Amino acid sequence: MDRTFTAIDLFCGAGGLTEGLRQAGFHVLAGNDFDEVAGQTFAATHIDAKFVPGRVQDVSEATLLKAAGLRPGQLDCLVGGPPCQAFSVYNHQRGLHDERSQLFREYLRLVEGLNPRWVVMENVTGIMSAGGGEAVKAILSGLQKLGYYVEFRTLRTEDYGVPQERRRVVFIGNRIGMPIIWPEQTHGTSDGLKPFVTIQNAIGDLPVLENGEDLGVRPYRHAPKGDYQTMLREGSKRVLNHSAPRLGPINIERLKHIPQGGSWRDIPFDLLPEGMKKAKRSDHTKRYGRMSWDGLSCTVLTKCDIHWGAYIHPEQDRAITVREAARIQSFPDWFKFEGSRTEQYIQVGNAVPPLLGRKIGKALLETYAIDERHENQQPMRAVG
Repeated sequence: MDRTFTAIDLFCGAGGLTEGLRQAGFHVLAGNDFDEVAGQTFAATHIDAKFVPGRVQDVSEATLLKAAGLRPGQLDCLVGGPPCQAFSVYNHQRGLHDERSQLFREYLRLVEGLNPRWVVMENVTGIMSAGGGEAVKAILSGLQKLGYYVEFRTLRTEDYGVPQERRRVVFIGNRIGMPIIWPEQTHGTSDGLKPFVTIQNAIGDLPVLENGEDLGVRPYRHAPKGDYQTMLREGSKRVLNHSAPRLGPINIERLKHIPQGGSWRDIPFDLLPEGMKKAKRSDHTKRYGRMSWDGLSCTVLTKCDIHWGAYIHPEQDRAITVREAARIQSFPDWFKFEGSRTEQYIQVGNAVPPLLGRKIGKALLETYAIDERHENQQPMRAVG
């Protein structure tokens, strides 16, 4: 393949999917998001892409085409993940009544206007059940009416080298009559697969911090150990976005009782928050969870809050930092997140892990290679 493959990223956030596609070999020309701080991160980390700010409802295909320097039908791939909170299992009020659940229709509107050769859409697994599966049916029928052949699967990020239990529903489609190639699993427990990437592999080389400590930009703890640390440290000499949130004295006392792999169940009853003293032992399985060096992370959310998940460092009595969350999401270390620490956590938690994005991008390019061989044997086709 001797040409550049182009993409536009809707709901781009800080640019996790954009970064993955870039690593795969795509040239992402533009990204859109309503979050201006995430847009600052996107613009600073992807200088070749034009950030288009604003609500997707207010963005026209003409605006995106102008930003990308393309005409309708010239774009290779339109990607995007409409905000997922309405479908998330963590949102107990989820459903199609939430206006955020309708943003996939804006994606379909822009697919029609841009007419890309390929489309990729991702979302949380809650989209499968919310509204009785009506959103999935609407996405499939909407793309099919626009002339796209579409498949969807639930992908587990740990199967592709991301040190995190994270499930995402991914839709892939094209209008050029090609089969869909899905990324092959590379990590797992079966013969022939690489071992899962662990928390130790992911964050073991990052500087030690006390609770609430912020030492600014810091050197690494030691030389990289293993392929994952080596990969994410490429192009970086210092550690960015690495400061510990300050937990109150009562939480620090609770943490002292929680071993690696432990949780709220290890906290003495008299130290439990009042609301958890009546909890069943089977409830709140991730609350006050401490990570294990040899395990995977739970899903990184927009708040790495120890009250809601296993976000306690394996050894240090503190919550994980933005950089540690970014490592678990597979962001490279040179990737600097802008804004307040709260805004940085949101950007990391909302992102598609770049490594998953890269795997998807590589699978698309593999299909492109088949398509090009097909085109070389066929008369020229009009784009449209």
